[in-house]
Amino acid sequence: MVRATQLLALASVTGMVGAFTAPHRLTRVSTRVFSEAPVAEEPKYETINGWTADPSAFCWGLPGNIAPVGNFDPIGLSKDLDLTEMKRFREAEVTHGRVSMLAVLGFLTAESFHPLFGGMIAGPAIRHLDQVRQVAPLFFEILAVTIGLAELYRSLVGWVSPQDVKKYFGGELKDNYYPGDIGFDPLGLKPTDPKEFVEMQTKELQNGRLAMLAAMGFIFQETVNEQGIFENLGL
Repeated sequence: MVRATQLLALASVTGMVGAFTAPHRLTRVSTRVFSEAPVAEEPKYETINGWTADPSAFCWGLPGNIAPVGNFDPIGLSKDLDLTEMKRFREAEVTHGRVSMLAVLGFLTAESFHPLFGGMIAGPAIRHLDQVRQVAPLFFEILAVTIGLAELYRSLVGWVSPQDVKKYFGGELKDNYYPGDIGFDPLGLKPTDPKEFVEMQTKELQNGRLAMLAAMGFIFQETVNEQGIFENLGL
């Protein structure tokens, strides 16, 4: 009887100890689950023309921010933009800058030297197209088709096909496309050295920005008083 009581007590104590002991098998399984959990890797960005996208830098590290204004974005247009949207913004800026540089050159040239169309085109440049249409009615249509072909070429070089666009209204640029680099370089001016390319790109951006302001000023001024730029300058 005494022995049976001792055995019963021993069994009870053993059970209590087992109840407070962590299950070793479950612990091993939990450790294995945590050890096999995937670790998120930072995205890798392709280097194009010496530029590698940097999410921590202003405008993802694209060139164009120089002294004295530096990271100039007073109303926060570039804030919180992802890489695709940032590239679209830069594509638009470069394209508008190039058009504006041509426009400024056209304003200054056409108002002082206009041998085409029998020399019948005169006055402020904002009215020249109206005069051209009177002399050559098809000129505007030819101009529109030419611009359309140029835009089609640009879209084929740099833009994703519409059926492959993921979420961006208006389309998105290809991952391996550098904003503005459509491959048109008949004079071979594009530098092969990354640093020289950044320098040339910055110059183009700065001239394009200035030209956008100048073209806007030309249009407003000629609309106000119907006089050419040189007349407004007293030249």
